[in-house]
Amino acid sequence: MKHIFSLVLLLVMGGMLWTLIPLGQPTEPGEVANHYIQHGIEENRGANLVTSVIVNYRGFDTLGEVTVLFLSVAGAGFVLRRRDGLTPMVARPSSEILQTGARMLFAPLIVFGAYIFVHGHLSPGGGFQGGAVVASAVMLLLLADRDHQLPHGFMSWLESVAGFAFVLVGLAGLMVAGSFLSNQGVLPLGTWNRLFSGGVIPVIYILVGLKVGTELSALLDTMMNSGRPAENPGGEH
Repeated sequence: MKHIFSLVLLLVMGGMLWTLIPLGQPTEPGEVANHYIQHGIEENRGANLVTSVIVNYRGFDTLGEVTVLFLSVAGAGFVLRRRDGLTPMVARPSSEILQTGARMLFAPLIVFGAYIFVHGHLSPGGGFQGGAVVASAVMLLLLADRDHQLPHGFMSWLESVAGFAFVLVGLAGLMVAGSFLSNQGVLPLGTWNRLFSGGVIPVIYILVGLKVGTELSALLDTMMNSGRPAENPGGEH
């Protein structure tokens, strides 16, 4: 009976999606999309037009995504926090070769992640992608050496500064151009397809990359150590 109900439910959901999702190709872009295509490069000087849309025209969406990520990490950290009374988790130590390889790959992965969010206005990528690569470097290091301790104080400080600076950049656009996260008049737009171009777009992506990288790294560290007991009698760390 349960299988029949599941099958009927899947068929109903499939029928609803079939009617809601358009399967044909749109004939031509709408008015808003045409504005992005025709004026995106002129107004932002970003070689990656998608970046101009995400960070400038739809900057509130990016701010919302960063906020959702912060709340998700905070919630996961609260649920997986260390507690008293837990059975200590004993991890099997990795080999010296694995630990050495992880240390050798850590710095190149950090540099590659930074490259992605620094060049987000020129090539595919951006703050979220680059931050995920930075977090993957931290994950590799934690998997290779389960006793490795991250600099939580520095990471918390960097995450806070990046988030605060992101809001300041948005307020600067509000003061100069009358629009939050505006890219007009805050910084020089520069020459198209050059590193120092795009106005505040690369600055925003650098801040987003730092914030995403530190938040995901902190979440990975919390998940890796969630099975260990608290380090002090109060149950806090």
